[in-house]
Amino acid sequence: MKILIVGGNGGIGFAMLQESLTRFSDAQVHATYRQTKPQWHHARVVWHKIDASNDEEVKSLSEQFNDIDWVINCVGMLHTPEKGPEKNLAALDSVYFQQMITTNTQPTLLLAKYFTPKLKKADKPKFSVISAKVGSISDNQLGGWYSYRVSKAALNMFIKTMSIEWQRVIKKGVVLALHPGTTDTGLSKPFQGNVSKGKLFTPERVAHDLIGLIESSTPQESGLFLAYNGERLPW
Repeated sequence: MKILIVGGNGGIGFAMLQESLTRFSDAQVHATYRQTKPQWHHARVVWHKIDASNDEEVKSLSEQFNDIDWVINCVGMLHTPEKGPEKNLAALDSVYFQQMITTNTQPTLLLAKYFTPKLKKADKPKFSVISAKVGSISDNQLGGWYSYRVSKAALNMFIKTMSIEWQRVIKKGVVLALHPGTTDTGLSKPFQGNVSKGKLFTPERVAHDLIGLIESSTPQESGLFLAYNGERLPW
């Protein structure tokens, strides 16, 4: 079994990597990082340096594989050192908005384009991405967080559309958007004070839940937006 975890050095990504190794004793895990190679090593892990938003780098990575079973994209951002999610229209910034689209949406497009031919060779191929419940249009009751919401809503639309094509060309395949819940990582750190008791999850808990969902998913569930507990979320 061959698994690719994009953003494998991030909070959720690294936990997903470790969960994959624990759950699948025969799996070889390929994981990506953007800048500094992790010092953590394992006999069944291969690290790759790529910018997942760069077309040529994702294409080059895909060319290193003849086939692959799972692709999991864990790359994402919510804030920068200089700017956080917008509270109102006056806070909108075009550069920040473009950063969100480039990081939260674009990598999935490129991974889908270049890895679908590789996944097509697997018996039960699975392609999943970490999305967010705030990307749900019908669930949006609070407003704000314009750039992040838009980038995740666009991601969700891509996943839904991709799943329709896969139903025609990879009938045994599964495409999923996954909501991890609020996870105790650097991404959520500035906002954890507003999290209800018992709703801040460890990366290990999230990885266990999400890998379990991917493993148990069937082609009939392809194109769904699922929460960590298996709940079907509205687009």
